[in-house]
Amino acid sequence: MKKIRLLATLMSAAMFATTLAGCSNGTSGSDDSSSSNSGSNSSATTNNSSEKVQEITWMFWDDLNATEDLISLGYKETIERFNNDYKGKYHVTPITTSLEEYYNKLNALVAANETPDVFIVSPGPQLTDYVAPGIAAPLDEYLNKDGWKETFTSDAVFTQQTYDGKIYAVPLNTAAACCFYNTEMFKDAGASVPTNWDEMIDACEKLENAGYTPVTISAGTAWCLSMVAGYLCEAEGVDLPKLADGSASWEDGKLENVCNKLIQFSKYFQRSAAGDTNDVATANFYNEEAAILIQGSWVIAQMNGANADFESKCGVFQFPGVERIIAKSDSLCMSSSTKYPEASAALIKYFTDDTAQKYTAEKGGKIPVTKVKYDPEVAPKQLSYVMDVFGKAKGTFGFYNESMPTTETGAHFDDTMVAVFLGDMKPADAAKDMEEFYKANCRK
Repeated sequence: MKKIRLLATLMSAAMFATTLAGCSNGTSGSDDSSSSNSGSNSSATTNNSSEKVQEITWMFWDDLNATEDLISLGYKETIERFNNDYKGKYHVTPITTSLEEYYNKLNALVAANETPDVFIVSPGPQLTDYVAPGIAAPLDEYLNKDGWKETFTSDAVFTQQTYDGKIYAVPLNTAAACCFYNTEMFKDAGASVPTNWDEMIDACEKLENAGYTPVTISAGTAWCLSMVAGYLCEAEGVDLPKLADGSASWEDGKLENVCNKLIQFSKYFQRSAAGDTNDVATANFYNEEAAILIQGSWVIAQMNGANADFESKCGVFQFPGVERIIAKSDSLCMSSSTKYPEASAALIKYFTDDTAQKYTAEKGGKIPVTKVKYDPEVAPKQLSYVMDVFGKAKGTFGFYNESMPTTETGAHFDDTMVAVFLGDMKPADAAKDMEEFYKANCRK
């Protein structure tokens, strides 16, 4: 059933393929800077033979030429370094788009038999969608060569990328979902860093009374809202494995409590939350138009890239009322249909070498996945705060929409939380709807 659903999705995505024709050679959304910087192209030859340069593509969810995000700029540097170091042998051309459009466009390319040689994906059901039908290739052969796998912090970093004992994606970093806050606004409002739900509401009330918008969030990007709902579910003791096997019910009152808290919390969101994108909501925070942003620590690179002066007044605290923290990694897959697996694997390896991983910490503010040594004094201040939160947490769990049985289920949860926020669905109806969806789609 999983494979059938995915193939149907890919077939429906084929309608987008014509708009992406020629992506493998660069599209209007592609970044050609690495091509111009390397001085090589598909017609180039090696210095010592008549063989053509092995041309590959890499697909990512940000525009490398227009972005201010420091992690994305680090990826751009990695691409340029790869093209320069392998000049005359390998050459990679990026295919870039927006996060919101990424999977639709990737699926369109897959449906058109133009799967990028290397592409980024989120672990969980998103990755399963490319492993189950054989789109992603196993990478163990390459990881076990020349000690590459031993450079990672532990085998545990591959847990979400492993299927039937084989690794299908390589993690690039680790990020934790935290509450970022404006320390000056909190001080001015007399608000304390909250440690439980009642204190969170109290802090928001004080911030609002002081004339500040307490929280900025995107409900226009549904996963941002469902990330908050996921934390509330964690606080209520929602058990996803038991819901999947039918030994628990969404109608046991826990999700209804979550929805009521989400409604309560939403009173402190910016007025434009329903339509704001993730980028807009984040900009509201680093432009000091709101006091709290609940987001993954990948946002550090975005904030500091856009407004470096804000770093000094940006604090971090764990979502109140929970003991575990949401954590995830960006991961790279290799297409099973690539003509150049050695070149593709070499590119992925570049994203995890010491140069790239040191940049990840010292510039991007993300947690490296390798044993690389980096200078914590050089890294963004927010990274040390995140590491402190990460160290005190009693465990991790994944994004809710990426922890459910299928991507369709996760999307349904996202949409349900948005419907509750908009007032289109009552909490009890949301619980009933999720239970009916699970019965119809997730349980045998």
